[in-house]
Amino acid sequence: MELNETKLNDLLGKVVTEMGAAANGPLVTIGDKLGLYKTLSESGAMSSQQLADATNTAERYIREWASAQAASGYINYDENTNTFSMSPEQTMVFGNAKSPVFMTGAFYAISSLYFDEPKLEKAFKTGDGVSWGDHNTCLFCGTEKFFSPSYEGNLIDNWLPSLDGVVEKLKQGAKVADIGCGHAASTIIMAKAFPNSTFVGYDYHEKSIEQAKERAKNAGVTNTSFAVAKAKDFPGKDYDFITFFDCLHDMGDPVGACNYVKKALKPDGTLMVVEPFANDSLQENLNPVGRAFYAFSTLLCVPCSLNQEVGKALGAQSGEKRLKQTITAGGFSRFKRATETPFNLILEARP
Repeated sequence: MELNETKLNDLLGKVVTEMGAAANGPLVTIGDKLGLYKTLSESGAMSSQQLADATNTAERYIREWASAQAASGYINYDENTNTFSMSPEQTMVFGNAKSPVFMTGAFYAISSLYFDEPKLEKAFKTGDGVSWGDHNTCLFCGTEKFFSPSYEGNLIDNWLPSLDGVVEKLKQGAKVADIGCGHAASTIIMAKAFPNSTFVGYDYHEKSIEQAKERAKNAGVTNTSFAVAKAKDFPGKDYDFITFFDCLHDMGDPVGACNYVKKALKPDGTLMVVEPFANDSLQENLNPVGRAFYAFSTLLCVPCSLNQEVGKALGAQSGEKRLKQTITAGGFSRFKRATETPFNLILEARP
C-alpha cells in the first residue's frame, strides 16, 4: 500500500490540533474558576503581571496560561506591548457567563469523562450501560453550566413563543412539569418569567434533585417544587405543559416516556422536546457540531440509555425524523419543529 505523504501530513496536523485541544481543557476550567477570562475581558489589554495581580495568582503560571490561550485563539496577544486582551467574540464564549454562547461548561463536563474512562472501556466490552449518577461529579455541574446560558438566552424570548398558545397559558397560570430537570436551570428560568404558573421538576437522579431544591431556594422562586421520579412514573395529571430538556434521547424507553406524558397532559396540553441539533443522516452530521455531539453521545447518552430498562439508545444525534417517530409512537398526533438554534432542535407535540 502506497503512502500518501500529503494525506499523512494533513492527518498529523489534525492530531496535533486535537492534542492541543485536549491539553488546554483543564486550562479553560482553571481560567474560568480563577476569573482570568472575566477579568481580562472586563479590563482591556493586560500584561501577565497585571492579570496575575488583578486575580491574586502567580505571574509565572499566568504567563504560560495566557500564552497557551493566545496560541489557541481564545485570547489575543500584542507583541508590541506584550499584553493580552479579549475581543467581543472571545468574551461571549469565555468571559461572559450570561452569554447564550458561553462554552466553558462543556470543558467541566469533558473533564469528567477522563475520570470515567475505565468504566466506559468496560461498557464497550460488555455492552452494559453506565448510569448518569455513576459518572464523576464534574459532569453534573458542567452540564448545568453548559446548557444554562443557552436556556437563558433562548427559552423565554424564542423557544416558548414558537409554541402554539403556550406563553398565554403560562402568563395566566399553568401547571407545568419539567422532566429530567437536573439542577433545575430550565425550571427556574420559566418559574421566574411566569410567576402565575406552578412548576414541578422531576429527575431520577436524587443528588440532582437535592441541588435543584437548593438552586430554587437561592434564586428566590416560590412557585417551584422538585421530586425524584422517572419519566414513566412521575405523579400528577392534567398538566398544561410538559418539557424534556436535552434528555429524551438519554432515556431507556423514550416511546414509553412520551406515552406516559401524553396521558399526564390535558387534552389541549403541549409537550416541548429540546434536543441536540442533528440532521437525519450520518453523512449530514459529519461536521464540527455533529463531531462534538457524537462524542458526548458515545460516552454519556448511549451508556445512560443502555443502563435503563429497555435501552433504546437513541443517541444525541437522532435527528428530527427519528425523534418524530419516537414521539408519535408514544401517542402524539401532532408534531412540528417549532424552531432551532445551531445547537438545538425545539420540537412541539400535541395529543
